[in-house]
Amino acid sequence: MTVIGLTGPTGAGKTTALRVLEDMGFTAVDCDALYYELLKTDGELRRQLLDTFGNVFLPDGQLDRPTLGRLVFGNKKALDKLNAIVFPAVTAAVREKISACSGRGLVIDAINLIESGLGELCDCTIAVTAPPEVRIRRIMERDGISEDYARNRVAAQKSDSFYRKRCTLVLENRAGSREEFERLIQEFFGDFLETMEV
Repeated sequence: MTVIGLTGPTGAGKTTALRVLEDMGFTAVDCDALYYELLKTDGELRRQLLDTFGNVFLPDGQLDRPTLGRLVFGNKKALDKLNAIVFPAVTAAVREKISACSGRGLVIDAINLIESGLGELCDCTIAVTAPPEVRIRRIMERDGISEDYARNRVAAQKSDSFYRKRCTLVLENRAGSREEFERLIQEFFGDFLETMEV
């Protein structure tokens, strides 16, 4: 079984790559979705967040993302505290997913794959990147946000060089359409997995 780590900045095409790998027989673990599931089921995670940041939950029990965001973004010390709570919880849950996987392999989609240590659980780590202007356009369309906000989000993320230095491979998305990118991903991973003898 092969464990692939998938990372990269927002708007580059990680979700498309994840879906293609699912079609190729891999079990997908979306760490964002896993985190929000843990917020519902992991009492210790919720307790640590409450103890550290106060009431960051809505009356219905959901995480109040804007409130937590205001507390941690732009405040490195607070963000480090959040990561020290979240990363171990997500990593433990991913380890369970790996242990339970009985298929061809597992692909972990995590924007903080390297920073969280999840990359160490992987046989290979692959970053999906795209030119900044392409990413800005995509997240404006996807999230319904202004150009200024999209530019600020893109500017706040890691540079491509961060991924080139730390990942096994980089897949740059310069495709003109989703369909073209899906074909490129199939070719990329088809060739790559052959070399790994999956």
